[in-house]
Amino acid sequence: MRRRALLGSAGYPFAALWRPLAEGAIVLLNRWSITPRGNRHTGRSARGLQKPPRKSTLALIVALVLCLGATLVSPGASAQLSQNTQALDGRGNNQNNPDWGRAGTPYTRFAPARYVDGKSQPFGGPNSRFVSNRIINDEAQNIFSENNESQWGNVWGQFLDHTFGLRDENGTVANIPFNQADPMESFTNTLGFIPFTRSAAAPGTGVTNTRQQTNTVSSYIDAWPVYGGTDQRLDFLREGSQDGNPNNNGARLFLPNNYLPRRDARGNAAGAPTMAVDGRLLGTPNAARVAGDVRANENIALTATHTLFAREHNRIVNNLPIILSQDTKFAIARRVVIGEEQWITYTQFLPSLGINLPAYNGYNPNVNANLTNEFATIGYRGHSMIHGEIEAEADAADFSQAQLDALEAQGVEIEPGEVAGEIVIVVPLNVAFFNPQLVEQIGLGTLLKGIGSEREYRNDEMIDNQLRSVLFQVPVSGNPECLDGPTLPECFRGVLDLGAVDIERGRDHGMPTYNQLRAALGLPAKNTFTAITGEATESFPIDPELTRGNEINDPDSLDFVLLKDRNGAVIDPNDADAVANEVVTAVRRTTTAARLKAIYGSTNNVDAFVGMISEQHIAGTEFGETQRALWTKQFTALRDGDRFFFGNDATLTQIRLQFGFDFRKDLGDVIALNTEIKRGDLEDNVFKAPIE
Repeated sequence: MRRRALLGSAGYPFAALWRPLAEGAIVLLNRWSITPRGNRHTGRSARGLQKPPRKSTLALIVALVLCLGATLVSPGASAQLSQNTQALDGRGNNQNNPDWGRAGTPYTRFAPARYVDGKSQPFGGPNSRFVSNRIINDEAQNIFSENNESQWGNVWGQFLDHTFGLRDENGTVANIPFNQADPMESFTNTLGFIPFTRSAAAPGTGVTNTRQQTNTVSSYIDAWPVYGGTDQRLDFLREGSQDGNPNNNGARLFLPNNYLPRRDARGNAAGAPTMAVDGRLLGTPNAARVAGDVRANENIALTATHTLFAREHNRIVNNLPIILSQDTKFAIARRVVIGEEQWITYTQFLPSLGINLPAYNGYNPNVNANLTNEFATIGYRGHSMIHGEIEAEADAADFSQAQLDALEAQGVEIEPGEVAGEIVIVVPLNVAFFNPQLVEQIGLGTLLKGIGSEREYRNDEMIDNQLRSVLFQVPVSGNPECLDGPTLPECFRGVLDLGAVDIERGRDHGMPTYNQLRAALGLPAKNTFTAITGEATESFPIDPELTRGNEINDPDSLDFVLLKDRNGAVIDPNDADAVANEVVTAVRRTTTAARLKAIYGSTNNVDAFVGMISEQHIAGTEFGETQRALWTKQFTALRDGDRFFFGNDATLTQIRLQFGFDFRKDLGDVIALNTEIKRGDLEDNVFKAPIE
């Protein structure tokens, strides 16, 4: 008869009862084995231990523990895990179509590809930096989420992005021309162009047939950033030997000092997995932290989230019965962490942004969970949400003056807090890029709490200049005070524009135009620019501040003339604090619709990405109609087409009943369980910033 886990009245297993027995038995065995032969006549060992028990007594203790353990640890969970282990690279998730969602397969399309020759040549259009300077330029004005979304919105979004999508970047060079003489250009670019490389064509495509692009990671929500997609990478990440075989390693992840390991942490950086480096890490690539995904070092918020879930894995392993094998412990912990990532995504992240999916009716093997090209290339580009800085409050006593000086030397700002004895650590986004050492220098808990303490930027057509102009760039020496705000152009001599790259990537991947994409989603075309933006006019105003007939090239066209807070109250432009921290709605001298019309002429010519981000938001959400439709379509497929989705996986229920680990944890719970931060010091829903 199949044994069941013994449960208490509260529904928890008695693992907490038998674990001390097992550990006690081991202690007794150890003590008995080291007791010297001498001094037996005194009844005490030379180390002051009591006289060891008889062998028969020890045998009885061990037998009782093992029998109790066998009763508590039924073979069900282990057997089910071995039969239903989720492959690292996603293969076999769909048993009828084992390559669906697998790493290294092409993105799928639901709209016809759009290439000049029908195969590979991208369509042209207005220069993408020209468009960016006139539509995407935020002119250093902070505009915050109208729904009080915290910075966890974009941080979790990026953690997810690095879970299910990474294009093959090894294509041909196709740099974006840069016009220093553009009257709307405020940055210097000594390189003379914006670097851009086409995504590689998927094998067998782009010559005689339509070019496709490859997703190099699994499409499933499967904690790829924690575990990676190959045995070789996982072998480095798990404690134990590094021989390419993770199955002979320990169950825990390798976390020196409880932080992600450096590439040289095992002594031979050349043998470490590849990690993407840029910016500050270019000079010290071995200082890059190693994680499941190659992009873990892109910014400190992302690095911190990787670290958090690696710690969560180890927390689970540490509390599993000692009778279990290392591989079984690892598999259980991995399954719970995957469930947690899915649970947080579908019960916190998506609802907080205003995405409400149709009801879940169970796993559908006919649904292909593959990431679509349209979602990856257009829909999931939420770069406007990213805040220009990360602020974290801390006790001044936790830092020495030398530590604070070291932070300031890197461009981190240290400000006095509102409460005596507290400080505010302000990390400009440019300083956060490829600077993983800051996670340990600031402290994981302090940083994670800070991410949830302030609103993210509004998801609109504007992107912070630290992303739109100087992404991953290293500032000039001797000018540490201009890393953010209006003086940013003084700090840099190169331009990398994420907004322009987003536009160009859509053309590279053969994306449909804005109206073609809407048609593929079953949405009606937008025939006027005001229909896209929701504004009152698509004409330029008669304004003495503007150059009549050439308004599109007049820098004054981007002036902000009206700012409002979350309550709709007008903000005094002379109130510097409110202008920097309270703006939710902003009106410019010219409408976005007028500038779009001057650039594109017809709504049928608009790049899908540009049209999408320019849309009026649906009330109560962070999205316009097109982007919300793209997210709803993709996240429904990721849920319904995943055999290991938490709503379909009985293994998670068995783990909860047998070992007491419930994957249904909010992100705040995970933070509190793995850092010094108390749960009561975090918001109930960390995806919503505190309202002051």
